[in-house]
Amino acid sequence: MAHKAGFVNIIGNPNVGKSTLMNAFIGEKLSIITSKAQTTRHRILGIVNGEDFQVVLSDTPGIIKPAYEMQESMMQFVKSAFEDADVLLYMVEIGEKELKDEAFFNKIIHSDIPVLLLLNKIDKSNQEQLEEQVAMWQEKVPNAEIMAISALENFNVKEVFNRILELLPESPPYYPKDMLTDKPERFFVNETIREKILLNYDKEIPYAVEVETEEFIEDEKIIRIRSIIMVERDTQKGIIIGHKGEALKRVGMQARADLEKFFGKQIHIELYVKVSKDWRSNAFQLRRLGYNQK
Repeated sequence: MAHKAGFVNIIGNPNVGKSTLMNAFIGEKLSIITSKAQTTRHRILGIVNGEDFQVVLSDTPGIIKPAYEMQESMMQFVKSAFEDADVLLYMVEIGEKELKDEAFFNKIIHSDIPVLLLLNKIDKSNQEQLEEQVAMWQEKVPNAEIMAISALENFNVKEVFNRILELLPESPPYYPKDMLTDKPERFFVNETIREKILLNYDKEIPYAVEVETEEFIEDEKIIRIRSIIMVERDTQKGIIIGHKGEALKRVGMQARADLEKFFGKQIHIELYVKVSKDWRSNAFQLRRLGYNQK
């Protein structure tokens, strides 16, 4: 049989389930998932390999109108998703009516590449609402093939994956067949810690935080990690640490539990909090942290 390979890029508004879908395809937790918007900040590749195929999936940040430098960079990751896609997955959820940026929406409806419009979270709807939504999206995006799914409940996920395989071009693999992602281990440490911050803190705190792993030392049975949690102000530093360090300790314990599952080894983790004033608008800091790679 001929070998198929290609890039399948997932785009959509914040919090529609893009990361949940990618993780369902891969069977590994590569993208962080929380109920808060803007959870994904980078473009994350996840690779699914079979004997006669390689699907290179790309999870992108939710589409927003950028308010500061970091968000501008996040939207550059989305823009790049249009440039190398063999199949575009445009993900919407029940009740949604539009993409938050008209320019991106125009790109989708005038796309030359196959578009699968995935209507997600159908477990939260009834048949009548589902039929109305399908009819609406058929009219709005006539070039798309519409499939109703529930990424969380794994409903129709296999069918979407099979359809992707049908649409992919014949090609040798782009990456080694044993490769799961293009991101280094430290990236997943950072994202796991950031996920725990998103889950444990309210208001602006999670959005003012970035995580940087300074030390990742792997022995046969244990991985020793030292990570810095970066915030923009002293008050945020106090909130992250909490009374007698309890809040920071909780983040560390939760992250360690997830990382031990992910790496299959014992984890020793040390967390520190550092103030870096207005890092989200600082071009040098953003470049250093992997943003602004235009």
